[in-house]
Amino acid sequence: MEQERVEQYPLVEVAKHNTKKDAWIVLDGKIYDVTRFLDEHPGGEEVLLEVAGRDATREFEDVGHSDEARELRNKYFVGVVRSETKEELERAEREGIKPVQSANQPEVPLWKKLLIPGILVVMAFLIRKYIS
Repeated sequence: MEQERVEQYPLVEVAKHNTKKDAWIVLDGKIYDVTRFLDEHPGGEEVLLEVAGRDATREFEDVGHSDEARELRNKYFVGVVRSETKEELERAEREGIKPVQSANQPEVPLWKKLLIPGILVVMAFLIRKYIS
């Protein structure tokens, strides 16, 4: 049985595909050309264009897509992400291309997300208690 060859692209290549006429996204290390899907996306094309050219795994998972949506994305599969070579990174830097992989960005811990709102609630409570 002959196995189909899967194309491999570095994130610096994916980063070039970030327009309405040419939009790629990365989900779980797989690359999808969503250009033809922009008009059909239930959330609107803006949602996809916002993450075009980069890893959108976190955003995709945060929305909670259906099994149908997960199956549909296979229609747009173009390849997988591979590590960039030193030369590719240097060329991308010269061209001003900055690859973004959300999966590698550190997530802000929940306690940090809640710290400022929590402080504001406590301050409001104290102000109300001592002013009344």
